[in-house]
Amino acid sequence: MRTASLGTAGPTISRIGIGGWQAGGTGPWGGGPRADDDAAIAAIRRAFEGGVNWVDSAASYGLGHSEEVVARAIAPRSIEDEVLVFTKCGHPWEPPDRIRTDLAPASIRRECEGSLRRLGVERLDLYQFHHSDPSTPVEDSWATMSELVDEGKVRWAGVSNFDVELLERCEAIRHVDCVQPELSLLRREALEDVIPWCGAHGTGVIGYSPLGTGALARAEDAATHGQGEGDDALLARGLSLQERLHEIGDRVGVTTRELAVAWALANADVTGVICGARTPEQVDGWIGASDVALTPELFAEIGSVAQTDGLGPG
Repeated sequence: MRTASLGTAGPTISRIGIGGWQAGGTGPWGGGPRADDDAAIAAIRRAFEGGVNWVDSAASYGLGHSEEVVARAIAPRSIEDEVLVFTKCGHPWEPPDRIRTDLAPASIRRECEGSLRRLGVERLDLYQFHHSDPSTPVEDSWATMSELVDEGKVRWAGVSNFDVELLERCEAIRHVDCVQPELSLLRREALEDVIPWCGAHGTGVIGYSPLGTGALARAEDAATHGQGEGDDALLARGLSLQERLHEIGDRVGVTTRELAVAWALANADVTGVICGARTPEQVDGWIGASDVALTPELFAEIGSVAQTDGLGPG
């Protein structure tokens, strides 16, 4: 498994990490009716065996359930020395299952304490804002994140789904160590502005959903491979594109999943990507992607195929 530095100030991470959404159980923002804690734990452990050294979750996944399952999956490995734990805040919930957006300073602190408790750690390796909160000035939110770093509760601080304007406002207060945008052949908007901004500011980039929330997985499990099920239009586009990718993959001896993930990793300024898996077998489908070296010609061909299918700029 290849590794890279997460920006100018972050840790060395494997270029692929495993996501915690599938470990969220059957509740809101969880893995759905097919969720299986034991299978999710086995998948996370298979990823570690394959060289992955970080897992990314969120407090809101399954209303805390994902973080609890991640803690079980990690044991008895050494936190920080062997495995890095990334998680997110910004979506606290109220019983029984009302999830809201809240990046008020007091809420961030409550969520941080909850994540530390559920994960069974004294410090979060990477703590991220999940989405922006229009009701709270981002300066107030990011100042609180900076305080958590100074207090030793967080090692590195990042954001997810932020635009450049918000990133600039955060950077003025404290360096943004990592940004987590959606990135796949189906969703490439971040390549136009957010990812170049990160490259210019020494900020790491972790792309999520490189398989297009499962739409670029093999046809037989495309609807269940990743998170965000239910987007029929995205699934249809993905199934169309993955047929073209399969042809290219056969020609160069790489699976469709590996090809899609390798393309995301090959984009400039991308440090790593998050892949999901419900089972160890699904991990086997993408674990080798970090070792796939795309030539410039092959990278351009893959992008051109997607662009031809009306999937945005290459």
